[in-house]
Amino acid sequence: MSNIHATALIGSGAVLGEGVEIGPYTVIESDVVIGDRTVIGPHVHIADGARIGVECRISSGAVLSTAPQDLKYAGEKTYLHIGDRTVIREYVTLNRGTKASGKTVVGSDNLIMAYVHAGHDCVIGNHVVIANSVQFGGHCQVGDYVVVGGLAGVHQFVRIGRYSMVGGISRAALDVPPFVMAGGHASFRYEGLNVLGLKRRGFGSEQLGNIRNAYRIIFQSGLLLSKALEAVRNDLPQTPEVLEILDFFASGEHGRKFLKPFKS
Repeated sequence: MSNIHATALIGSGAVLGEGVEIGPYTVIESDVVIGDRTVIGPHVHIADGARIGVECRISSGAVLSTAPQDLKYAGEKTYLHIGDRTVIREYVTLNRGTKASGKTVVGSDNLIMAYVHAGHDCVIGNHVVIANSVQFGGHCQVGDYVVVGGLAGVHQFVRIGRYSMVGGISRAALDVPPFVMAGGHASFRYEGLNVLGLKRRGFGSEQLGNIRNAYRIIFQSGLLLSKALEAVRNDLPQTPEVLEILDFFASGEHGRKFLKPFKS
């Protein structure tokens, strides 16, 4: 049985799973699907197109699946997909997609803290932690196990690779490759490997060594990026971590600009 407060407004077409809880004065529009045992607090607005997984926790004031803030949006049918067991704290805003991809995607087992905004067509992976007041422009991509510090601003189309960490109050206008730390406002830059985070996720010394050697070539050899990537390909064992780094630099569109090394 679902537990729906008497003051909540639920659209006639909304599909609610078993054990869903909905707090006072929450509004859920008709084209919404909510998975089993998800708990939604008071004063939440979930608009048409939301597809929310099981056992999520959505706190008061969150506004989900509203129309994209994009002048090209012409009312086309689009969606917001949220995975399982994701926690969305107070006053988070997540817009649905545009015709560019049709959907905004937030994965499973994430913690999205208060006042975070993710714009249209963003794709956020699994096991991601996004601290308070982080702002994502449209079309951003965030890999699994990423941590983004509070008040960071992430420019539209920026990609953040898996297991990376972006420092608080950063102006993230460049792509962040996997396994690294990045930060800075006046100058957004590479600040070394995310060693502590990688160790917590079970990366061993050999894996860390391969990652470190790859980035020494990319960031410290003085080679042009294309030559540095060629050296990584030719000189290092092609382990899964090294291949992931190479794939990240090889992929993408929109005239990619990658993270630069720190220069004192």
